[in-house]
Amino acid sequence: MSSITSEEQVRREQAGAGGEPELSVVLPCLNEARTLPACIAQIQRTLGENGIRAEIVVADNGSTDGSAEIAASLGARVAPVAVRGYGSALMGGIAAARGRYVIMGDADSSYDFGDIPKFLEQLRAGADLVMGNRFRGGIRKGAMPFLHRNLGNPVLSFLGRLFFRTPCGDFHCGLRGFSMEAYRRMDLQTMGMEFASEMVVKAALFGMKIAEVPTTLSPAGRDRPPHLRSWRDGWRHLRFLMMYSPRWSFLYPGLALMICGSGVALWLLPGPRTLGTVTVDIHTLLYAIMAILIGFQAVAFSIFTKVFAITGKLMPEDPRLNRIFRHFRLETGLAVGGLLIAAGVGLGVYSLFLWNAHNFGPMDPARLVRVVASSIVLFTLGVEICLSSFFLSILGLRRK
Repeated sequence: MSSITSEEQVRREQAGAGGEPELSVVLPCLNEARTLPACIAQIQRTLGENGIRAEIVVADNGSTDGSAEIAASLGARVAPVAVRGYGSALMGGIAAARGRYVIMGDADSSYDFGDIPKFLEQLRAGADLVMGNRFRGGIRKGAMPFLHRNLGNPVLSFLGRLFFRTPCGDFHCGLRGFSMEAYRRMDLQTMGMEFASEMVVKAALFGMKIAEVPTTLSPAGRDRPPHLRSWRDGWRHLRFLMMYSPRWSFLYPGLALMICGSGVALWLLPGPRTLGTVTVDIHTLLYAIMAILIGFQAVAFSIFTKVFAITGKLMPEDPRLNRIFRHFRLETGLAVGGLLIAAGVGLGVYSLFLWNAHNFGPMDPARLVRVVASSIVLFTLGVEICLSSFFLSILGLRRK
């Protein structure tokens, strides 16, 4: 009767393949001495039962409870990571990994590492990123706070699908797998909780193949408060999604403001309008002009953000943007801006003629304000287009 343990079996499998593991299981760890042994034992048992050549890498993020020593004594490789943060710990652990594929998961006994074969099957089939879905697999009582389960995670997952067209129903599942080749292409930058969001966003932006498998979530076995802070970390994830989607954060709202503002302004330029018992006049016109100017700023900012992110390799190249820039030149922007400035100056001169017709004395403000407001919006947009063209030209030089 054999007395070979699961750990020894895994080591023999590795040795039979030249010691190079196919898979690295990376566990970020900060004071998880209570639950780490059970996690490592479950992983070793799963690897042994399924004949998977793998290693376990514990990315120790400065534990003071002996977690690193426990991991080493149980046969895991320990990768010390000095810089604190969830993303930082995972980066350090993944950098130390030797496998072709990586599966990452928390070391608090909340995830079922018995699902590792399901993740590996998808990776072997060609998936670049394999996400767990706790809503499909099952969330046990007490495993996820009510707000996380019914508000935070569903809303953020919906926004992730809307902004980036990902198939992920559980955007923030911590149990996930990916190929090392895909990970290097992602070139992840964030060192905190946003690391998990950045991974999914980058995979979607780079057009990688994303798969999803059901997994379960159990109550964490720790006896200390979780590192996660609901509102703070939720806001950080939302902020990250907005920063990586300038279309939804700035472009679409800006265009909506410009279109609505322009429509109202053109409607009110001939004179006051009556809607039922309400009459709208120059005061509404001024707010419409404000919407036009703010909207243009938002649109310009979305373009600046996108170009800067591509320049800094935070985002992949955008073919649509490249096509625009093939036809857009600094001189084009200056010409368009110059025409608008000239039109604004012309209306300003016309307003002086109107005033002169009243011997520069009192006159109907509603009529004069319409002309002056039109002059201001055209002149301001002209100047903004010229300045934006110069800035985009500078960013374009840096890209070249």
